[in-house]
Amino acid sequence: MAEIQLHNTLSGKTEPFVPQEPGEVRMYTCGPTVYDYAHIGNYRTFVFQDLLRRFLKLRGFKLKHVMNLTDVDDRIIANAAAAGKNIRDYTEKFVQAFFDDCKALSIEAPEHWVRATDHIPDMVQLIQKLQGKTFTYPGEGSIYYRITKFPNYGKLSKIDLTGIQAGARVDNDRYEKESARDFALWKAPKPGEHFWETAIGPGRPGWHIECSAMAMKYLGETLDIHTGGIDLAFPHHENEIAQSEAATGKPFARYWMHAEHLLVEGEKMSKSLGNFFTLRDLFAKGYKPSALRLCLGSTPYRRQLNFTFNGLTQATNSVERLRNFADRLQQGKFPAGKQEGMSARIFKAYVDFDHGLSDDLNAARALAAAFDLVRDANIAMDKGEFRQGDVASVQQFLSFFDRVFAVLEDNDAQKLQALGYSSAQAGLGDAEIEKLVAERNAAKKNRDFATADRIRKELADRGIILEDAKDGTVRWKRK
Repeated sequence: MAEIQLHNTLSGKTEPFVPQEPGEVRMYTCGPTVYDYAHIGNYRTFVFQDLLRRFLKLRGFKLKHVMNLTDVDDRIIANAAAAGKNIRDYTEKFVQAFFDDCKALSIEAPEHWVRATDHIPDMVQLIQKLQGKTFTYPGEGSIYYRITKFPNYGKLSKIDLTGIQAGARVDNDRYEKESARDFALWKAPKPGEHFWETAIGPGRPGWHIECSAMAMKYLGETLDIHTGGIDLAFPHHENEIAQSEAATGKPFARYWMHAEHLLVEGEKMSKSLGNFFTLRDLFAKGYKPSALRLCLGSTPYRRQLNFTFNGLTQATNSVERLRNFADRLQQGKFPAGKQEGMSARIFKAYVDFDHGLSDDLNAARALAAAFDLVRDANIAMDKGEFRQGDVASVQQFLSFFDRVFAVLEDNDAQKLQALGYSSAQAGLGDAEIEKLVAERNAAKKNRDFATADRIRKELADRGIILEDAKDGTVRWKRK
C-alpha cells in the first residue's frame, strides 16, 4: 500500500499523514448551519469528508469523528423569532432533513453528532479560560477576542491583516469592538432574542467558539484532521485556531483539509441566478441519489467542481455501468478456470485504486482504476475469454471499491421513498423488478404472450431493459 499523503492548508504542502496515536484518527468536520435545507455546494464538501472517512477506515484506522450542527446563529435567531418558535423547534425540521439527506447520499454518520445548543456550558468554560489569560475584553455586554494578543493570527489562511481597517466587515458580528479584526466570543442579547443565563452574563455564543469547545471536548486539545469548505478557512477556522491555541498553548489541528467551491454551469450558485439547488430539487427532477453522490465525489476535492446537468447524466450512466457489470458477473455463465493475465489485471486495479486515494484523496484517479478494470473485463466477456474462476476476485474488488464510493447497491428507489417520493417518482427497486421478471417468465411459459409483452413494456416505460439470452435466462438492466 502507498503512503497516505494529504494536503495541509496550514503548511501549504502535501505531507505524509501520521496520526498522533497509531491506528486512530481524531477528525472534526464543520457541519451545516441548520436554518434552511443544505444545498449541493454544502454536500460537495460533506461527500469529500465521507470519502476521506471511508478511505481511512478502509486502511484500518479507527475513526473518532465529530461533526457539529450549528443550531444557533443570527439567522436562526431571526428566523425562529419570525416563525414564533423557539430555536430547537425551528431547527429540528432542518436537522432531520440533513440527516435524511446524508442517508440518501450514503454519507456515514460520525461517531458524534454534536449540537451547539447542547454545549453552552462548555463554551462558557472556554471563554472563561481565555478571560483568565487576558485574551478577551468586554463591550456592551458582549465579550470579544483581542487578535493582537495572538501573533500567529492568519497562519492558516495566509491573509494580510494590514488591509483590514477599522469599520471593515470581516464577519457577521454586529456589535461594538475595539478593532475590525476582533470577533465576538459571546454576544449580548437584543430585546426579544433568545439567550442563555450564564456565569459570564446573559447572551449566546459566537459562531467560532462553538466549534472550538465541541471539538476539544470530544477529541482533546489537538486534533489530527480538521475539514471544511474553503470558504471557512477565513475567518471561521482562523478564529478557531486563535481561541483554541490561546486557551491551551498547543496546536489545535495538525492537518487542515479544505474542499474547493462548487460552481453550477460555470457560475457561482445563487438563488437570484436560478441555479441554486438542494438535493430535493434534483431528486424531484428525476435524478438518483447514487448519481449525485458520484457526481459530487468524482472531482478531486481541491479542484473547483463545475456542476452541470450533463455531468450529472454522465454520473448516472457511470453508476449504471458499474451496476450492470456487477449484474453481469452475478448472472453470467462463463467457462471454468481462470483467464490468463486476469489475476494480474485485478491486482493492478487494487494498486491503482489505493495509489489514487493515497495521493491526497484523488477520487478521479481511483475511479479510473475501477472503470478501467470494468472495461477490460467486459471486453474479455464479449470475446468469450473471461472465466468463472475470476468472478469472485473481481467481485471482491468491486466490494473494496464500494467501501469508499458507496454507489453499487441498487437502493435509490428505497432512499427516495424514505424521503417521501412516490414509488412512481422513485422508480423500481431490485425486488420489484425481479418480481415482474418472474411474472413475465411464468406468462411466457404458459404461452400468455400478451401478458409477457405488457410486463416488458411496463418495465421499459420505467427504465428497465430486458435481455433474453439463448439459454432461456433473462437479464435486466436500467437505462
